[in-house]
Amino acid sequence: MSNIFDLFKKIEQSSASTAPVSFIIVGLGNIGKQYELTRHNAGFLAIDYIAEKFGARIDRLKFHATVGEANIGGARVLLMKPTTLMNNSGVAVGEAAAFYKIPPERVLVLHDEISFDAGIIRIRRKGSAGGHNGLKSIIAHLPGDTFPRIKIGIGKKPNPEYDLADWVLGKMPESDIKALKARFDDIACAAEMIVSGKIDDAMAKYSK
Repeated sequence: MSNIFDLFKKIEQSSASTAPVSFIIVGLGNIGKQYELTRHNAGFLAIDYIAEKFGARIDRLKFHATVGEANIGGARVLLMKPTTLMNNSGVAVGEAAAFYKIPPERVLVLHDEISFDAGIIRIRRKGSAGGHNGLKSIIAHLPGDTFPRIKIGIGKKPNPEYDLADWVLGKMPESDIKALKARFDDIACAAEMIVSGKIDDAMAKYSK
């Protein structure tokens, strides 16, 4: 029986590989060596893990981003890391969504969230930018804020007076990196469920 299931899986993957791109997953961050392992790059780190898990490479320049494609949840998915820097992420996302005629509901955004401790994730169906400049830009370049997102906790500022830019652009301590990496597989599984149309199940299972 296992051989039959393997055959069905291969057929499904083959069908997805020849279908047009029908979903976008974008990880937010800033390009450049100086930004590696900073809190603001949690989305980049998560989407790199997703690419590896699903056998894709994010290595082509297109839509003001480095991109790759993967078969996820029975769909052909465009994986994106905008090269515009965080505050202009919407330029890349809007261009790709317009090219493939993909509605906001089929654009999943992975981004850092300072309201949660490192390693906490929350899934939302839609919502405002909540002060996140990357999300502000995406909302400005898509028809609305109805795109799902996975919020990745990076830890709160040590005190209210601490400069926000200094905090999100600061390097993560090893303990926080470890906490994030421990959730990457959950993020990848949640992304697969969302692509498959099971966002309620993903929220119930992984928003903890």
